[in-house]
Amino acid sequence: MLNTLLGNTDRVPYYTRTQLTALVLLRIIVGWHFLYEGIAKIISTHWTSAAYLGESKWIFSGIFIWMAANPTILRIIDLMNMWGLTAIGLGLIAGCLTRPAGIAAILLLVLYYVANPPFIGYTYTLPNEGHYLIVNKNLVELCALIVLTVFPTGTIIGIDRLLFVRKNA
Repeated sequence: MLNTLLGNTDRVPYYTRTQLTALVLLRIIVGWHFLYEGIAKIISTHWTSAAYLGESKWIFSGIFIWMAANPTILRIIDLMNMWGLTAIGLGLIAGCLTRPAGIAAILLLVLYYVANPPFIGYTYTLPNEGHYLIVNKNLVELCALIVLTVFPTGTIIGIDRLLFVRKNA
């Protein structure tokens, strides 16, 4: 069925409707998380990434702490974070520029993970949802996005289908 939808029978493997539905649902759910986080930061009058960056303890901690201490750089980072999360979320939900949105999300999550990794001996004053050891929600979502980036879910259900799939003549 996917081959018929995409009009490319020689390059697209066969997937069941359940597999395709699961991939698209994962894309939409991850997209919702990004969109919600972006909008929540935009509408919050007091949100800033300063505390998160200022608590960095691992590699590049000096850079993250410097960013938190520089008001101009911090404001740029905050705006990029708010609007980047929102744009990524919209792209994933709509299936629009899915691969670039996925790559941008992966890069953002790598930065989140590197800034505050869940390693033994690192304690943070920011509230945590649980007790993590190496694997946290950022790493889990990052891995999900890797999967979504290598599967063409936007061309199955999404705007990418209109933008990138050529019809057979």
